[in-house]
Amino acid sequence: MQRIALLSASLLITGCAVGPNYKRPDVTPPAQFRGTTEPPAPASLADTKWFDLFKDEKLTALVNTALAQNYDLRIASARVLQARAELGITRSQSLPTVNANGQFSVTRGSSVGSITFIPKGTPLDAAYHTEGFSLGWELDVWGRIRRLTEAARAQYFATEEARRGVITTLVSDVTSNYFNLREADLELTIANQTTEIAANGLRLTTLRKNGGTSTLLDVRQAEQFLYTATAQIAAAHRQIEQNENLLSLLLAKNPQAIDRGKELNELTAPPAIPAGLPADLLARRPDIRAAEQSLIAANANIGAAKAQYFPQIELTGLLGAQSRALTSLFTGPARDWNFTPSVTLPLFNAGRIRNGVRLTEAQKQEALVGYEKSIQTAFREVSDALVNYHRIAEQRAQQELLVKALQDSVRLSNLRYTGGLDSYLQVLDAERNLFQGNLALARLKRDELVSIVSLYRALGGGWQA
Repeated sequence: MQRIALLSASLLITGCAVGPNYKRPDVTPPAQFRGTTEPPAPASLADTKWFDLFKDEKLTALVNTALAQNYDLRIASARVLQARAELGITRSQSLPTVNANGQFSVTRGSSVGSITFIPKGTPLDAAYHTEGFSLGWELDVWGRIRRLTEAARAQYFATEEARRGVITTLVSDVTSNYFNLREADLELTIANQTTEIAANGLRLTTLRKNGGTSTLLDVRQAEQFLYTATAQIAAAHRQIEQNENLLSLLLAKNPQAIDRGKELNELTAPPAIPAGLPADLLARRPDIRAAEQSLIAANANIGAAKAQYFPQIELTGLLGAQSRALTSLFTGPARDWNFTPSVTLPLFNAGRIRNGVRLTEAQKQEALVGYEKSIQTAFREVSDALVNYHRIAEQRAQQELLVKALQDSVRLSNLRYTGGLDSYLQVLDAERNLFQGNLALARLKRDELVSIVSLYRALGGGWQA
């Protein structure tokens, strides 16, 4: 037995794992991201901790609550535990299994059956006890189990990367919807202020009409401006309540009001938005790392499939005791043992093993294409985010100039109307244009903040840190 154990151990140590060893595919990243206005440098926006981006305590509290309670993240965490357990199950196949067995049997043979010439009076009843341990062990000489373990480990790592991807998406969603909520709040403020101005204008126009210095058309136009503002109030309330409901779901809570922090105008972008080196994206993005782990698993499965071509060696044994009397079960004469090495060599299986290898090789090709696509998708998302951020920032700056011009137009039109040089229609047009300009500026400010979140996410920012 000792020699057999030593032989088995030596086979395990010296046995080779068939199949290709994994080698990371060569990837040539671009020299710099398209859409960046700065020369490539190691510094990246992704190196900033997420809570340092906007420095809003209420937003930080919402994100922390989401990380602790969100349903999708809890599902992803459960999948990580499942993958870890599957790895343990696969890895256990490389070790022997030992079971304890116990049995009590009572039998009686037939005196008129297949056994003939049984002397009369021969006892045909038998009762005996069996106790012992059984051993089963597949020697992983060709590395089949090791390759399966390698694949299971890679799948476990891929599931962990997928969980990190869920974290990135979750924090991005919470932050973006928080900005949507604050933008709706600002729209409500603008609409309320405009409603007050429109109501005063309508009151003044009605007085002037009653005094004969204005017309019914002026009154109707003043009413149109007022109703436009009040309709916007209803729309803003709708957006606020729906955004609060969505944030509540992300926080795993019933629909309810959401605590606010800074106003939208107080939330500012970081002073610098560096993209960093494109090559660093391969190590930052969890989806790229997950795709590579899937490729590693597919590569290992090829080795496990090829190992089926070689003999399968199994060791089985039993060590125990058997006795008719329970009192003599543990005596020397009751000892019972057997050891049965077996070798199974496939000779004909109608191409099952060959097609199994072809299947795993095709699955590796699919995983390789998926890995390459994830890299190119990441480069594209970063470039899109950079273009989006820079163009929205330019548009927001121009919109601010437009709003200043519209404010001056309102002031001048009021002066001309008061002086009798223009009708009230000019004032209403100026007020209406300023109202729409302020709403557009609020949305652009929101879009600029959301574009920073999108860029941070595309760069693989360290939300989990």
